[in-house]
Amino acid sequence: QVQLVESGGGLVQAGGSLRLSCAASGRTFSSLTMGWFRQALGKEREFVAAISPSGGSTYGVDSVKGRFTMSRDNAKNTVYLQMNSLKPEDTAVYYCAASSYVMPRKWDEYAYWGQGTQVTVSS
Repeated sequence: QVQLVESGGGLVQAGGSLRLSCAASGRTFSSLTMGWFRQALGKEREFVAAISPSGGSTYGVDSVKGRFTMSRDNAKNTVYLQMNSLKPEDTAVYYCAASSYVMPRKWDEYAYWGQGTQVTVSS
């Protein structure tokens, strides 16, 4: 079992920045691919970014490339999502997830989920 707890969400103006954190406990964190997803009100959950177990490889969707950076600290069992140049369309609940697959992008390939943290970007 893996327990995930997100933090760092909040209200920010357009153009601002936030850093989300996800603390993990349970199974060996450093063996898991970690991902971030988001779900806006009335929309489906969408993949945002993923990072390999070592942290050496990351992938993000086009809409966040150049603005969001995903990283991890295996010594602290924590993964981060640095979000810069935020836009109102980034408003959503952001979820951290863990997977045993190699860089998965589909929600059903992630076995473990956090409770989510709200990010609201005002225009």
